[in-house]
Amino acid sequence: MYQRVKAHRQRTVGLSSTLRALQRGRLSEVVVADDADVHVLKAVVQACAAVGIPVSHVDSQALLGKACGLSVGASTVGIIE
Repeated sequence: MYQRVKAHRQRTVGLSSTLRALQRGRLSEVVVADDADVHVLKAVVQACAAVGIPVSHVDSQALLGKACGLSVGASTVGIIE
């Protein structure tokens, strides 16, 4: 999954930008890090369920952030297609 995130250049990184993109109907998939705060996971998973967007899970915020080219972790990534 990390490689898939890395391969997509059009993406959102972080909770706020992912939720905004979800509301605008721009995302085809959302990836969440299971070690993120429960409130973050709950908000994103509920928003995705409301609009029918699939959610994929990864183990690590640090590795998800690294896949996006960041030096910090990322709790959520939205894939734009």
